[in-house]
Amino acid sequence: MSLSIPTRRPLRRSLIAASGGALAAGLVLAAPLAASAHVTVTPDAPVAGGYDVLTFAFSHGCDGSPTTALRIDVPDGLDSVSPTLQPGWTIDVERDAADGLVSRVVYTANEPVPSDLRATVELGVKYADDAPVTLAFPVEQVCSEGAVSWSEIPEDGQDPHELDSPAPTVTLDAAAAGGDHAHAAGAEAPVAAPASDPLPVALGAGGLAAGIAALVVSVLAWRRSARG
Repeated sequence: MSLSIPTRRPLRRSLIAASGGALAAGLVLAAPLAASAHVTVTPDAPVAGGYDVLTFAFSHGCDGSPTTALRIDVPDGLDSVSPTLQPGWTIDVERDAADGLVSRVVYTANEPVPSDLRATVELGVKYADDAPVTLAFPVEQVCSEGAVSWSEIPEDGQDPHELDSPAPTVTLDAAAAGGDHAHAAGAEAPVAAPASDPLPVALGAGGLAAGIAALVVSVLAWRRSARG
């Protein structure tokens, strides 16, 4: 009786396949991690002439050094800026000497933010009616050791992902017709109740009548069969 001795080839192929899968998974995970290594801004309702809340976020320090402050430069195209009070941060506001508008907002952390934790700060803003389509908010991220200036702006036709330290940007939609800007971002217009359609009502009534008639016929037939 001959015994077959398993070779190492299947095991080797399994190890190669496993290592290849791990490498692929590592690349898939590395892409979003690399993309998140910026200071970003997320708007709620970016419409020219309207109100909005901008959320600035970061999840890294300066080469591992914890973050101590964010200095956010305010671009032209905003009629007003209202920093949001948030636990763990103190706020300083700098204004333009000529027009009194906010030119920079500085959020300083009460305790340095570790490099592996995500943190956010918010600005309430009102866009000007003639605000440019794209607004860049250069941010200087200050750390316990060193700082990073997120201020690069792409040239026309340039991919922002090619930049090493891109400035957070907001792209505005066109102002809505009628321009009702009296409400802050997040307020929803009332939804009008749809006009009632008589056809579904008529069909439903007809279906109900037909069902009752069928039930009566079934009961009568059962009684006749029972008598027979």
